[in-house]
Amino acid sequence: MAGPIMDASVLTYEGISIVPTESYLDFTEPAWVLGKHFLLEDDLDQFNEEVRSLLWFTYRKNFKPIGGTGPTSDAGWGCMLRCGQMMLAQAMTLRHLGRKWKWKPKMTDSTYMMILKSFLEKKDSLYSIHQIAQMGVSEGKQIGQWFGPNTVSQVIKKLIMFDDWSNLAVHVAMDNTLVIEDIKKLCKSSYSSWECYGACTSAKEGGSTAGAVIPNEQCSCGKSVIDRSGNPRRSVNKMGPYKRTQSFGLNTSSWRPLILFIPLRLGLSETNSAYYSALKACLTIKESLGFIGGKPNHAYYFIGFNAHRLIYLDPHTTQPTISPAKYSAIPDESYHCVYPCFMNFAELDPSIALGFYCHTEAEFDDLCDAITQLIIDGQKRPMFEISIKRPAHWPPFELPKRPCDDLDCARADFTELTFDYGEDDRTFDTDGEYEII
Repeated sequence: MAGPIMDASVLTYEGISIVPTESYLDFTEPAWVLGKHFLLEDDLDQFNEEVRSLLWFTYRKNFKPIGGTGPTSDAGWGCMLRCGQMMLAQAMTLRHLGRKWKWKPKMTDSTYMMILKSFLEKKDSLYSIHQIAQMGVSEGKQIGQWFGPNTVSQVIKKLIMFDDWSNLAVHVAMDNTLVIEDIKKLCKSSYSSWECYGACTSAKEGGSTAGAVIPNEQCSCGKSVIDRSGNPRRSVNKMGPYKRTQSFGLNTSSWRPLILFIPLRLGLSETNSAYYSALKACLTIKESLGFIGGKPNHAYYFIGFNAHRLIYLDPHTTQPTISPAKYSAIPDESYHCVYPCFMNFAELDPSIALGFYCHTEAEFDDLCDAITQLIIDGQKRPMFEISIKRPAHWPPFELPKRPCDDLDCARADFTELTFDYGEDDRTFDTDGEYEII
């Protein structure tokens, strides 16, 4: 478990008593949850409803082996992966359901169910533990190995490429610098302007002499689609909402909704107290997705604060895998946490990744203004920098390469794929960098 009950208030399924959230709240101070403000004397019910509406992902057991022969449970190693799922799920909720949406028990809303389906413990669920763990191999993390905050950010950035339904852009701001020019270039570019990778290659490049290339089996880049054995690929079964569509032909003047990750290290072995107020300020910004981090070897999803305590969701509960008979009515009670957890700022590991969601360009501009006022100008020691233009000594910004239109995520083994993110593609989470150790 995540820690003694004296340190946390959390609903569990392992015989530990439940301590009411109210006993941990300071009613003389407001509470903030993902940019929303609550005066607890008057807004306690609304506060509890806000927390319950968040999707809560925990360890699961008895799912199908990852990669066919791998683990059947992520207990003990998947906590940061689950935290990444929670942050991403909040962005998906904002993207498809809006900021005013609230969860109710036995809800069967089709859009909500589609979001939840994408996180089930199944290989054909795009954001499942299976897909995240296997994609992590491309970031140097073997299946069953702990992730750091930045690794899970990089993995989400890659998986988002397969999600045409959500049509999201993901930017991971490295080197403690947020470059406005780069993000606007990313969000306003069309997919059709991106090069592709994966199964898309020419017969000559693939070295195949097997069979004739089918003329209409082509990627948008004009090259024929070839499988790993060098044969032309024919029809493939797509993943429901993730089937490739004409959404790649986006107008360059449009804005693709943005998920922004900012990985940071706020100290050497412990978080510098000079950053506490800046962390609080981040959680008051409307576009906030909170941040992922935790204690040594224990990752949490931080969603807010009250007085001197952080509020978080804890993935360290092992629950049975859900295998619904119908995706239109997934039993979802175990995906919502009744009681949040609380932790003093002083206990926070220094490696974190902030998250923000901007549905429109106007929201991104608002976020930049808020960061400038609250995080940069409003702090003696800013956590990171913001720059309008890309620094002259940096290499040119390159758009990421997208997956080939006919690359089947449901069948792909991400341990065999190579991704090209230009000059910004590096291996992170080395010992002593962005790991929770």
